[in-house]
Amino acid sequence: MKNFLVILYILSSIGVAGSGAAAPPEPATTAGTTTIMVFGDSLSAGYGLPHNAGWVSLLKRRLQIKSQATLINNSISGETAAGGRNRIGQAIKTHRPDIVVIELGGNDGLRGTPIESIRDDLEAIIEACLRNKTAVLLAGMQLPPNYGIAYTQKFQDIYPQLAKRHGLKLVPFLLDGFGDKREFFQADGIHPSAQAQEKIVDNVWKILKTMIKSPEAVAYEEPGTSR
Repeated sequence: MKNFLVILYILSSIGVAGSGAAAPPEPATTAGTTTIMVFGDSLSAGYGLPHNAGWVSLLKRRLQIKSQATLINNSISGETAAGGRNRIGQAIKTHRPDIVVIELGGNDGLRGTPIESIRDDLEAIIEACLRNKTAVLLAGMQLPPNYGIAYTQKFQDIYPQLAKRHGLKLVPFLLDGFGDKREFFQADGIHPSAQAQEKIVDNVWKILKTMIKSPEAVAYEEPGTSR
C-alpha cells in the first residue's frame, strides 16, 4: 500500500491533473428509466485504457441488459471536487440521474488543498444531488504518507464523515485490494491498468447493487451513445 501511495503523489504533476478528456456528453434519459451517473476524475474516465476497458464500462458485465436503466460516465481526467461542484448542477439537469457515484477529491488532496475546502466542495455536490432526490454512492480515496499523518488522516476521514452525516452509501477506498501491487498499474506507475479495472468494479458493485431495487433490470449505455 505504501508503494502505491508514494507513486500516487506524482498524480498532481503528470497524470490526473489535466490529462485525458471528458467523457462525451449524453442526452437525458427518457421517463420511466433508472439512471446511474458516475461523476469522477481520471480513475473513472478510463485514462490510458482501451475503449470499453475502464471500470465504468465493465459494470455492464454486472448488469443484465433489460433497457430499464442507463449507466452514464460523466467523468473528466484532472477533475477536482471544486470543479465537480461547479458542474454538478448542469449534470443533474441534463441527465436527471437516480443514483450518482461521486469519485472526486483525490486531485484536491494531492494539491494540498485545505481539508475544509475539500469537504465543503464534496458536500456541496452531495447536497445538490440530495436536493434533486438523487441517491449518492461516495467513493473514498487516500493520500501518500509524505503529506504528513495529520493531513492524510483528515483527508481519508472526509469520506466516512460525509457518508455518516448525510446517510450515504460508501466505498471506503476505490482502489482497495490492489493499491500496493505494481503489476496492477500502467507503465506510468500511476493509473490502474486494464487488469485492475475488474477489482475496482468489485469494490463499487458490492455497494452499488444494494442501491438498485432490481439489478437484473439494468442496462449499460456507452458514453456518447445516442438514445
